[in-house]
Amino acid sequence: MPWIYLGLAGLLEVAWAIGLKYSDGFSLPWPSLWTLLTMAASFWLLALALRSLPIGTAYAIWTGIGAVGTVVLGILLFGESASWPRLFCIVLILAGIAGLKITTPAADAATGDRPGISSPG
Repeated sequence: MPWIYLGLAGLLEVAWAIGLKYSDGFSLPWPSLWTLLTMAASFWLLALALRSLPIGTAYAIWTGIGAVGTVVLGILLFGESASWPRLFCIVLILAGIAGLKITTPAADAATGDRPGISSPG
């Protein structure tokens, strides 16, 4: 379940980043409200994931999902550059996300990296 929380938190990070763009510096009420709500939900889900996942892994994956999703939507929605070097960098980030997920030992995923703090359950 923590990986699902983390994935959803990453997707909501993309949602609030795009909302931030549409809010025009928090000058438009509805996009600003969307941004704040999705930001709160993203952090809440990240916090739930951190109960069981190591912080280094979880935070890197969360920001990686947010970065890749935001870049892709920037290309699709805002006409940002889709150059080959930029796309290659997205692939590198995705490889890093996959690598962190694959190399996180099951014991770390069960207890997190919190010395002296037991896993909820």
